[in-house]
Amino acid sequence: MSALRLTFGIDPGLTGAVATLLDGVPGPILDMPTVEVDGWGEVDARAVVVFIREQRAAHPGAYVSACIEKVGARPGDGGTSAFRFGQTAGKLQAIFEVLGIPTTRVIPAVWKRAYGLLKQDKDAARQLALRRFPSAAPLLKRKKDDGRADALLIARHHDMIDWDGKQAA
Repeated sequence: MSALRLTFGIDPGLTGAVATLLDGVPGPILDMPTVEVDGWGEVDARAVVVFIREQRAAHPGAYVSACIEKVGARPGDGGTSAFRFGQTAGKLQAIFEVLGIPTTRVIPAVWKRAYGLLKQDKDAARQLALRRFPSAAPLLKRKKDDGRADALLIARHHDMIDWDGKQAA
């Protein structure tokens, strides 16, 4: 059955993920695909586009939107590291813009506060996602699946907020 609402949640790190919610229920998740360019890992934009197009094609007529975690330089990051992280996030934003998908961004403190995850370790988000989305358990078995969990929770947070920034009814 085709979904009426297709929401993408994106954890933009190279170990992040692109998760889908289909009418609020977890759908396919893509671990962030990477390619090596001049000895550096970068997001494989083509693979992300193929994934998004496949999801849209599977749900014709669905309202499609996305939310990307709004990242910034972290304390201790060197200039090159911060630049590369920003480049990755920018590439993902451009993908959604070019595909005509309405996209919002959310800073980590906002979505994590909504779930009580501030100052928690990375596995706390995975544990919460397991409780919120039992059907996604096979995709969240490993501790290193925290990027998948973050992407799911970002998508859910996006689903709960309307475009005016007010809580959805």
